[in-house]
Amino acid sequence: MPAKDELARRRHDKLVDRLESLMRASLKPRYRGYHGQLILSSGDLEEMGELKDVRRAAREAGRRLGWQPKTHIVDARLFVYDDREVPREISELAARDAADAVDAALRRGE
Repeated sequence: MPAKDELARRRHDKLVDRLESLMRASLKPRYRGYHGQLILSSGDLEEMGELKDVRRAAREAGRRLGWQPKTHIVDARLFVYDDREVPREISELAARDAADAVDAALRRGE
């Protein structure tokens, strides 16, 4: 039985490493580690294993990055995001970036 536990632990650690890498890649350096999020499709989830295991691994990966990770399932997709309080200057920067993106999208649609 211990060999099975060891295999499960290694599988879990590998999944945590993979998710941490995906989360880290999604971060924008200018937000200094805030506003982190990851969205996994149903296909991603099937590939990674059981939902409860993926959620647990995602929360652990988020904590490694200093996040307060939260997970939600919406239409067979897993949303993982950082729920920390965002410093005002980062929040204002992100709001300006979002406004610029909406403005650019509206201009392309004209």
